Amino acid sequence: MMSYADLEREIDRGTRPELLRDWVVGVLDDVAEGQRPLLAVRHPLGFTCLPVSRTGADGICVHAWPAEPPTVPPTTSTVHSHSWDLLSHVLHGRVRNELIEVTEAPADPAWRVYEVHSRGDVDELAATDRLVTAATVTVETYGAGSSYALRAGGFHTSEVDPGQPAVTVVLGRAAPGFCDLSLGAVGGHRHRIRRDRCGAAETARMARQIARLVARG
Repeated sequence: MMSYADLEREIDRGTRPELLRDWVVGVLDDVAEGQRPLLAVRHPLGFTCLPVSRTGADGICVHAWPAEPPTVPPTTSTVHSHSWDLLSHVLHGRVRNELIEVTEAPADPAWRVYEVHSRGDVDELAATDRLVTAATVTVETYGAGSSYALRAGGFHTSEVDPGQPAVTVVLGRAAPGFCDLSLGAVGGHRHRIRRDRCGAAETARMARQIARLVARG
């Protein structure tokens, strides 16, 4: 079992992508055989998350975007920022990140900022007083074998091309003083959504499918 520090070092070095790929395939095989007790979660932003490990402020996950986008859109938007620093390595497919500049605009806003408070499988989205506009400043595309980092507090979207699945291994480290945020409707209100947690059989099936994609590179 590679630790958070081991994975971080390998991703930063970027010299042995096959080591990362083989490790993830081994983890997925363990999940598929029921030797690693975790359940996949369908995230509101359109990908499936397999939460591999959580130790204190550090988390390791495998994220898989399906070939077809989900039929139910998020209740706010796909523009969001994390309360944690993210380091991600692409194992299959391509991931496109749009980095978004958010500007305070109380007189003529396009969006309201929502705080996202997660408790188990429930996300509570609380409308704040921040009224803003948003503009894309950079578009970055990463293919299999490449890595990227996103700092806590930076607004962005992460998406894949229609019909093209993608898989990443993601390291997250909580950053003190930050809250998960999302941009939503100006006239929206506080609400809750429940993430769709898969059962053991469905998680095993997904793990096998994702492992096949990762093995292909």
